[in-house]
Amino acid sequence: MMQDADDTMLVRKYKETGQMEYLAALYERYMNLVYGVCLKYLDEESSKDAVMQIFEELIIKVKQHEIQSFRGWLHVLSRNHCLMKIRGTKGRVVSLEDNGFMEIGENNHPDNGISLETNLQAMEKCLETLPEEQKQSVHLFYLQEKSYREVADITGYEMNKVKSYIQNGKRNLKICMERN
Repeated sequence: MMQDADDTMLVRKYKETGQMEYLAALYERYMNLVYGVCLKYLDEESSKDAVMQIFEELIIKVKQHEIQSFRGWLHVLSRNHCLMKIRGTKGRVVSLEDNGFMEIGENNHPDNGISLETNLQAMEKCLETLPEEQKQSVHLFYLQEKSYREVADITGYEMNKVKSYIQNGKRNLKICMERN
């Protein structure tokens, strides 16, 4: 029965009952996706650990969020989990890239670039320079893990405007980061 149920129904059932089998059935569908996301940022062993840690996060976070698209929401959650793990690790560099909000690369030598913490501080300063609509949309979407629909509902902006604000905000952040 659970194999035939759609994601939305499983999320709803889990929220209503708190029964782990609904969440487990849902997560099982996307474990390979989560592992793939983790491998992009972490080594193989850390990725395996992260897959389990992300499931543990889901137990609480699924109940806290209005989820429109579980797959997309889980992808963002997984990426953010990995980025937070990396943030705690020294010897890494953060930069803004076209294909993702933040990409992480190795920084094997102390003189090879800007430290992670310095880069994150610069990004926070650059975020403050954005026009209010972009700043609010980027903050809700990337930092609070809201969906486009949730950002539109919270801000009152039209869906197309939200997407535009996020895209332009991301581009402006990248430009600001490159200048600093």
